[in-house]
Amino acid sequence: MIDPTSQYRTMEDLSLQGKRVLVRVDFNVPLEDGEVTDDNRIKSALPTINYLTDSNAKVILTSHLGRPGGEVKEELRLDPVGERLSELVEADVKKLDDTIGPEVKGEVEEMEPGSIILLENTRFYSGEKGKGDEFVQKLSELGEFFVNDAFGMVHRKHSSNYGVATKLPSAAGKLILKEVKGLTPAVEDPDHPFVAIIGGKKASSKIGALWDMVERVDKFLIGGALAFTFLHAQGHLVGDSLIEESMVEDVRDFLDKVKEDRSTEVLLPVDAKVSQEFSADGEVKTVDATKIPPDWMGIDIGPATIENYSDEIEGAQTLAWAGPLGGFELQPFQAGTREVAQAVADSSGYRIIGGGETGAAITQFGFADEMDHVSTGGGACLGFLRGKELPALEILKVKNE
Repeated sequence: MIDPTSQYRTMEDLSLQGKRVLVRVDFNVPLEDGEVTDDNRIKSALPTINYLTDSNAKVILTSHLGRPGGEVKEELRLDPVGERLSELVEADVKKLDDTIGPEVKGEVEEMEPGSIILLENTRFYSGEKGKGDEFVQKLSELGEFFVNDAFGMVHRKHSSNYGVATKLPSAAGKLILKEVKGLTPAVEDPDHPFVAIIGGKKASSKIGALWDMVERVDKFLIGGALAFTFLHAQGHLVGDSLIEESMVEDVRDFLDKVKEDRSTEVLLPVDAKVSQEFSADGEVKTVDATKIPPDWMGIDIGPATIENYSDEIEGAQTLAWAGPLGGFELQPFQAGTREVAQAVADSSGYRIIGGGETGAAITQFGFADEMDHVSTGGGACLGFLRGKELPALEILKVKNE
C-alpha cells in the first residue's frame, strides 16, 4: 500500500526557521479545580511542537476548550493548559488573554525563534463556528504558515482549522499524519475478516457509519445502549432500556439490507446485565436481551454475549471499535467493555480503537499499549473510517495547494 500520508503537505516541506507558525492543536482537556486532569491530548501535540521549536520557528498555538458558545467564560480559559504544557515542553509558554486583536498581534511580532505562545480559547468568539470571515482574517494575520494538528476536529469546518488553511501555506502536523497512517488500513483494502465493534448510546450517531462501512465489514458486533434500539426494532422486549424511537425505521432498513445481501452479518446481544437504576448501588441481574422485564434497563452486555463476541474477534484480521459496550464508568457494568477489550488485545489482527469514550475505556482498563492504533478523535475517527472527506483534512492535501 502506498504511504497514505504522502498526499499531505508536511512541516518538512516548508521552510519554517524564524517564521511565525500558527498551529491548531486539540487541547480540549478535562479540568477540575483549575487543573488539567487528563493531559493525553496535550502530550499528543508534543511531537509537532517540539519539531517546530527545534526548527527555530515561532510557535503560536490555538485551541478550543469546552463549549462557551461564543462568549468569554472564565472557567474555560486555557491558563491551566498553558501551565501543564510549560511543564511538558520544559520551556516557558506565554499564555495570552485573547485570541486576536492588537495586543495579541503586538506580542506575536515580538516573538523570538523557538518561543511558544498559547492564544486564548477560540470558541470565545462566535466567528470560530459561525460566519467567521473577519475572525479568520485576523487569526491568519498572526502567522506566516499554518499547521493543523487537531485530528479530533478535522470533521468540523471551523475558522481555526479550515478557514486559516485557506489563507496561509499549510501543512499537516505529526499527530494528524499518525492518525491517517493508523486508520487507513481499515479503509483502503482491509484484510478480512473485518470485524467492526459498534457501541455507544445513540443509533443516530452510528447508523450512517454502518451504512458506509457495510461493503467493507464482514461482521458488526453491536453493543452499548445502541443495541437496544436494534433489538426494539426487531420487536423484542427491552424494558426501560434507552432507545431512539425516531431511529427504528432506519435500523430496520439497515437490517433488511444486510439480510438481503448476505455478505455482512450483524450480531446483537443475546443477554444483558440489567438494573432498575443507572447506578453502582442498585440490584443487577443478567437476563435474556430479548426479554428484559418492564422497569428494568439494559446497561451492559452479558457473559454469553461477551463469549460470542470474543469468538468472532479471535479470527478477525482487521478490527475497528467505536463506542463502549456498556456503562463502563460504573463498576457493575464494566465487564462487557473490559472483556471484549481483552479479546481485541489478544487478537493477531490489526486493531483500531476509536477516540472519545472508547479510547478512555481502553486506557482505563490498561489495554491502550496493546492496540495498533488508538485514535485521539471520536467523530473524526468515525468519519475517517466511513471513508468520508473530512474538510479540515482534505484542505491539507497537496492537490489543494
